Amino acid sequence: MTELPGRRLLLVHAHPDDESINNGVTMARYAAEGAHVTLVTCTLGERGEVIPPELAHLSGAALGGHRRGELAEAMRALGVDDFRLLGGPGRFSDSGMMGLADNDDPGCLWQADVDAAAALLVDVIREVRPQVLVTYDPDGGYGHPDHIQAHRVAMRAVELAAEAGCPVAKVYWNRVPRSWADAAFARLRDELPGLPFEKAAGVEDVPGVVDDERITTEIHGEGTEYAAAKAAAMRAHATQVTVAEPYFVLSNDLAQPIITTEYYELVRGERGGGEGREHDLFAGISGGDVTEEAS
Repeated sequence: MTELPGRRLLLVHAHPDDESINNGVTMARYAAEGAHVTLVTCTLGERGEVIPPELAHLSGAALGGHRRGELAEAMRALGVDDFRLLGGPGRFSDSGMMGLADNDDPGCLWQADVDAAAALLVDVIREVRPQVLVTYDPDGGYGHPDHIQAHRVAMRAVELAAEAGCPVAKVYWNRVPRSWADAAFARLRDELPGLPFEKAAGVEDVPGVVDDERITTEIHGEGTEYAAAKAAAMRAHATQVTVAEPYFVLSNDLAQPIITTEYYELVRGERGGGEGREHDLFAGISGGDVTEEAS
Protein backbone atom coordinates (compact mmCIF):
# COMPACT_ATOMS: atom_id res chain seq x y z
CA MET A 1 0.00 0.00 0.00
CA THR A 2 1.25 3.48 -0.90
CA GLU A 3 0.18 6.63 0.92
CA LEU A 4 -0.24 9.70 -1.26
CA PRO A 5 0.35 13.22 0.07
CA GLY A 6 -2.54 15.33 1.25
CA ARG A 7 -2.44 17.60 -1.81
CA ARG A 8 -2.59 16.07 -5.27
CA LEU A 9 -2.44 18.00 -8.54
CA LEU A 10 -3.04 16.60 -12.04
CA LEU A 11 -2.14 18.52 -15.21
CA VAL A 12 -3.28 17.43 -18.67
CA HIS A 13 -1.31 18.71 -21.66
CA ALA A 14 -1.08 18.03 -25.37
CA HIS A 15 2.67 17.91 -26.11
CA PRO A 16 5.99 17.99 -24.28
CA ASP A 17 6.90 21.66 -23.56
CA ASP A 18 3.29 22.80 -23.01
CA GLU A 19 3.54 22.00 -19.31
CA SER A 20 6.70 24.04 -18.74
CA ILE A 21 5.54 27.08 -20.74
CA ASN A 22 2.10 27.16 -19.12
CA ASN A 23 2.56 25.75 -15.63
CA GLY A 24 6.26 25.46 -14.81
CA VAL A 25 6.09 27.77 -11.79
CA THR A 26 2.99 26.03 -10.47
CA MET A 27 4.47 22.56 -10.87
CA ALA A 28 7.77 23.55 -9.27
CA ARG A 29 6.05 25.21 -6.32
CA TYR A 30 3.78 22.34 -5.45
CA ALA A 31 6.44 19.71 -5.99
CA ALA A 32 8.75 21.64 -3.64
CA GLU A 33 5.96 21.90 -1.07
CA GLY A 34 5.49 18.13 -1.07
CA ALA A 35 2.30 17.86 -3.09
CA HIS A 36 1.92 14.92 -5.46
CA VAL A 37 2.16 16.46 -8.94
CA THR A 38 1.13 14.28 -11.86
CA LEU A 39 1.55 15.31 -15.49
CA VAL A 40 -0.29 13.50 -18.27
CA THR A 41 0.94 14.38 -21.76
CA CYS A 42 -1.35 13.21 -24.56
CA THR A 43 1.16 12.98 -27.46
CA LEU A 44 4.92 13.14 -28.01
CA GLY A 45 4.66 16.09 -30.39
CA GLU A 46 5.99 14.13 -33.34
CA ARG A 47 4.98 16.87 -35.79
CA GLY A 48 6.58 19.78 -33.99
CA GLU A 49 8.88 22.15 -35.86
CA VAL A 50 12.48 21.74 -34.75
CA ILE A 51 14.49 24.89 -33.97
CA PRO A 52 18.18 23.88 -33.66
CA PRO A 53 19.78 23.16 -37.05
CA GLU A 54 21.77 20.28 -35.57
CA LEU A 55 18.50 18.54 -34.67
CA ALA A 56 16.62 19.42 -37.87
CA HIS A 57 16.95 15.83 -39.09
CA LEU A 58 14.54 14.67 -36.38
CA SER A 59 10.96 13.98 -37.42
CA GLY A 60 8.15 11.57 -36.73
CA ALA A 61 8.91 8.81 -34.23
CA ALA A 62 12.54 9.92 -33.89
CA LEU A 63 11.43 13.42 -32.91
CA GLY A 64 8.86 11.98 -30.52
CA GLY A 65 11.49 9.90 -28.81
CA HIS A 66 13.80 12.88 -28.50
CA ARG A 67 11.03 15.05 -27.09
CA ARG A 68 10.25 12.34 -24.54
CA GLY A 69 13.82 12.72 -23.31
CA GLU A 70 13.42 16.50 -23.19
CA LEU A 71 10.28 16.04 -21.13
CA ALA A 72 12.14 13.89 -18.61
CA GLU A 73 14.86 16.55 -18.30
CA ALA A 74 12.23 19.28 -17.84
CA MET A 75 10.55 17.28 -15.09
CA ARG A 76 13.86 16.94 -13.27
CA ALA A 77 14.20 20.71 -13.39
CA LEU A 78 10.72 21.12 -11.90
CA GLY A 79 11.15 18.37 -9.30
CA VAL A 80 8.28 16.29 -10.69
CA ASP A 81 8.61 12.51 -10.58
CA ASP A 82 5.18 11.42 -11.82
CA PHE A 83 4.81 12.12 -15.53
CA ARG A 84 3.04 9.87 -18.01
CA LEU A 85 1.87 9.59 -21.59
CA LEU A 86 -1.86 9.09 -22.02
CA GLY A 87 -2.37 5.40 -22.72
CA GLY A 88 1.39 4.85 -22.88
CA PRO A 89 4.02 5.92 -25.45
CA GLY A 90 2.67 6.04 -28.99
CA ARG A 91 -0.97 5.53 -28.08
CA PHE A 92 -1.92 8.87 -29.63
CA SER A 93 0.22 10.77 -32.12
CA ASP A 94 0.51 14.50 -32.75
CA SER A 95 -2.30 15.80 -34.97
CA GLY A 96 -0.40 18.70 -36.55
CA MET A 97 -1.80 22.18 -36.92
CA MET A 98 -5.50 22.68 -37.60
CA GLY A 99 -6.57 22.16 -41.21
CA LEU A 100 -3.63 20.02 -42.30
CA ALA A 101 -3.92 16.50 -43.70
CA ASP A 102 -2.20 15.31 -40.51
CA ASN A 103 -5.52 15.84 -38.72
CA ASP A 104 -6.92 12.85 -40.63
CA ASP A 105 -4.34 10.34 -39.36
CA PRO A 106 -6.44 7.65 -37.63
CA GLY A 107 -3.81 7.32 -34.91
CA CYS A 108 -3.65 10.99 -34.01
CA LEU A 109 -5.23 12.48 -30.90
CA TRP A 110 -7.69 14.57 -32.93
CA GLN A 111 -9.24 11.37 -34.29
CA ALA A 112 -9.43 9.64 -30.91
CA ASP A 113 -12.78 8.73 -29.40
CA VAL A 114 -13.13 11.18 -26.51
CA ASP A 115 -14.80 8.72 -24.14
CA ALA A 116 -12.20 6.05 -24.84
CA ALA A 117 -9.32 8.48 -24.29
CA ALA A 118 -11.02 9.90 -21.20
CA ALA A 119 -11.31 6.39 -19.75
CA LEU A 120 -7.52 6.14 -19.87
CA LEU A 121 -7.27 9.37 -17.93
CA VAL A 122 -9.86 8.14 -15.43
CA ASP A 123 -7.48 5.28 -14.65
CA VAL A 124 -4.90 7.88 -13.62
CA ILE A 125 -7.47 9.81 -11.58
CA ARG A 126 -8.51 6.65 -9.75
CA GLU A 127 -4.86 5.95 -8.94
CA VAL A 128 -3.66 9.37 -7.75
CA ARG A 129 -6.99 10.88 -6.62
CA PRO A 130 -6.20 14.51 -7.52
CA GLN A 131 -8.21 17.22 -5.82
CA VAL A 132 -7.17 19.69 -8.53
CA LEU A 133 -6.92 19.32 -12.32
CA VAL A 134 -5.42 21.89 -14.69
CA THR A 135 -5.92 21.91 -18.46
CA TYR A 136 -6.81 24.19 -21.38
CA ASP A 137 -9.99 26.07 -22.23
CA PRO A 138 -12.37 24.73 -24.93
CA ASP A 139 -10.29 26.37 -27.68
CA GLY A 140 -7.15 24.73 -26.35
CA GLY A 141 -5.75 28.19 -25.74
CA TYR A 142 -5.05 28.87 -29.40
CA GLY A 143 -6.96 26.41 -31.55
CA HIS A 144 -4.47 23.55 -31.95
CA PRO A 145 -6.43 20.31 -32.43
CA ASP A 146 -4.40 18.43 -29.81
CA HIS A 147 -4.97 21.18 -27.26
CA ILE A 148 -8.69 21.19 -27.99
CA GLN A 149 -8.84 17.42 -27.71
CA ALA A 150 -6.81 17.41 -24.50
CA HIS A 151 -9.38 19.81 -23.04
CA ARG A 152 -12.25 17.55 -24.14
CA VAL A 153 -10.58 14.44 -22.77
CA ALA A 154 -9.73 16.08 -19.45
CA MET A 155 -13.21 17.51 -18.89
CA ARG A 156 -14.91 14.25 -19.87
CA ALA A 157 -12.59 12.32 -17.57
CA VAL A 158 -13.62 14.56 -14.68
CA GLU A 159 -17.27 13.69 -15.39
CA LEU A 160 -16.57 9.97 -15.66
CA ALA A 161 -14.40 9.95 -12.55
CA ALA A 162 -17.15 11.62 -10.53
CA GLU A 163 -19.58 8.94 -11.70
CA ALA A 164 -17.05 6.32 -10.57
CA GLY A 165 -16.81 7.82 -7.09
CA CYS A 166 -13.50 9.69 -7.62
CA PRO A 167 -14.54 13.34 -7.83
CA VAL A 168 -12.05 16.08 -8.65
CA ALA A 169 -12.83 19.00 -6.36
CA LYS A 170 -11.52 21.83 -8.55
CA VAL A 171 -10.79 22.24 -12.26
CA TYR A 172 -8.80 25.17 -13.66
CA TRP A 173 -8.11 26.40 -17.16
CA ASN A 174 -4.84 28.10 -18.08
CA ARG A 175 -5.34 31.84 -18.55
CA VAL A 176 -3.41 35.10 -19.03
CA PRO A 177 -4.94 38.43 -17.92
CA ARG A 178 -5.09 40.99 -20.69
CA SER A 179 -3.63 43.76 -18.50
CA TRP A 180 -0.54 41.65 -17.78
CA ALA A 181 -0.12 40.75 -21.45
CA ASP A 182 -0.46 44.38 -22.58
CA ALA A 183 2.15 45.58 -20.07
CA ALA A 184 4.57 42.70 -20.72
CA PHE A 185 4.51 43.19 -24.48
CA ALA A 186 4.99 46.93 -24.11
CA ARG A 187 8.19 46.18 -22.14
CA LEU A 188 9.23 43.64 -24.76
CA ARG A 189 8.92 46.20 -27.56
CA ASP A 190 11.15 48.60 -25.60
CA GLU A 191 13.75 45.92 -24.82
CA LEU A 192 13.77 44.11 -28.16
CA PRO A 193 16.85 45.95 -29.56
CA GLY A 194 18.96 44.44 -26.78
CA LEU A 195 17.69 40.90 -27.18
CA PRO A 196 19.04 38.06 -29.34
CA PHE A 197 15.67 37.95 -31.09
CA GLU A 198 14.77 40.09 -34.09
CA LYS A 199 10.98 40.26 -33.88
CA ALA A 200 8.35 40.30 -31.16
CA ALA A 201 5.11 38.41 -30.95
CA GLY A 202 1.93 40.25 -29.97
CA VAL A 203 -0.70 39.76 -27.32
CA GLU A 204 -2.80 37.94 -29.92
CA ASP A 205 -0.09 35.26 -30.15
CA VAL A 206 -0.41 34.28 -26.47
CA PRO A 207 -2.84 31.43 -25.71
CA GLY A 208 -5.62 31.98 -23.22
CA VAL A 209 -5.59 35.79 -22.90
CA VAL A 210 -8.85 36.96 -21.32
CA ASP A 211 -10.25 40.01 -19.59
CA ASP A 212 -8.88 40.37 -16.07
CA GLU A 213 -12.17 39.72 -14.32
CA ARG A 214 -12.13 36.10 -15.51
CA ILE A 215 -8.94 35.38 -13.60
CA THR A 216 -9.77 33.66 -10.32
CA THR A 217 -6.34 32.46 -9.26
CA GLU A 218 -2.68 33.40 -9.56
CA ILE A 219 0.42 31.51 -8.53
CA HIS A 220 3.26 33.94 -7.89
CA GLY A 221 6.70 33.08 -9.14
CA GLU A 222 8.49 36.26 -10.21
CA GLY A 223 11.94 36.43 -8.66
CA THR A 224 11.61 33.02 -6.99
CA GLU A 225 13.36 29.70 -7.38
CA TYR A 226 10.18 28.46 -9.08
CA ALA A 227 10.65 30.93 -11.94
CA ALA A 228 14.25 29.75 -12.29
CA ALA A 229 13.06 26.16 -12.39
CA LYS A 230 10.51 27.06 -15.07
CA ALA A 231 13.17 28.68 -17.26
CA ALA A 232 15.38 25.61 -16.85
CA ALA A 233 12.50 23.33 -17.79
CA MET A 234 11.75 25.42 -20.88
CA ARG A 235 15.42 25.22 -21.90
CA ALA A 236 15.20 21.44 -21.63
CA HIS A 237 12.69 21.50 -24.50
CA ALA A 238 15.42 22.66 -26.86
CA THR A 239 13.81 21.36 -30.05
CA GLN A 240 10.84 23.67 -29.47
CA VAL A 241 11.96 26.58 -27.28
CA THR A 242 14.86 29.06 -27.18
CA VAL A 243 15.15 30.95 -23.89
CA ALA A 244 16.83 34.29 -23.21
CA GLU A 245 15.34 35.28 -19.87
CA PRO A 246 12.94 36.90 -19.34
CA TYR A 247 11.88 36.09 -22.92
CA PHE A 248 11.70 33.09 -25.23
CA VAL A 249 10.82 32.15 -28.78
CA LEU A 250 9.15 29.17 -30.38
CA SER A 251 9.79 28.01 -33.95
CA ASN A 252 8.14 31.19 -35.30
CA ASP A 253 11.12 33.22 -33.98
CA LEU A 254 8.79 35.75 -32.36
CA ALA A 255 9.88 36.80 -28.87
CA GLN A 256 7.40 36.69 -26.04
CA PRO A 257 7.64 37.05 -22.24
CA ILE A 258 8.09 34.09 -19.93
CA ILE A 259 5.07 34.12 -17.65
CA THR A 260 6.51 33.89 -14.14
CA THR A 261 3.25 34.46 -12.30
CA GLU A 262 0.80 31.93 -13.68
CA TYR A 263 -2.91 32.61 -13.94
CA TYR A 264 -6.00 30.42 -13.91
CA GLU A 265 -9.76 30.42 -14.21
CA LEU A 266 -11.63 28.16 -11.80
CA VAL A 267 -14.36 26.47 -13.84
CA ARG A 268 -15.42 23.65 -11.52
CA GLY A 269 -15.52 23.67 -7.73
CA GLU A 270 -15.69 26.30 -5.03
CA ARG A 271 -13.34 29.24 -4.77
CA GLY A 272 -11.37 29.44 -1.54
CA GLY A 273 -9.06 31.96 0.07
CA GLY A 274 -11.51 34.73 0.89
CA GLU A 275 -11.95 37.90 -1.16
CA GLY A 276 -10.11 38.53 -4.41
CA ARG A 277 -8.01 36.05 -6.31
CA GLU A 278 -6.88 32.78 -4.86
CA HIS A 279 -3.14 32.27 -4.42
CA ASP A 280 -3.34 28.53 -3.91
CA LEU A 281 -4.99 26.01 -6.25
CA PHE A 282 -5.94 23.99 -3.16
CA ALA A 283 -7.63 26.91 -1.38
CA GLY A 284 -10.81 25.73 0.31
CA ILE A 285 -9.94 22.03 0.00
CA SER A 286 -9.64 19.94 3.14
CA GLY A 287 -6.47 17.86 2.87
CA GLY A 288 -6.30 14.20 3.61
CA ASP A 289 -3.91 11.41 2.79
CA VAL A 290 -5.13 8.72 0.44
CA THR A 291 -3.87 5.16 0.48
CA GLU A 292 -3.60 3.39 -2.85
CA GLU A 293 -2.71 -0.15 -3.74
CA ALA A 294 0.72 -0.45 -5.30
CA SER A 295 0.56 -1.67 -8.86
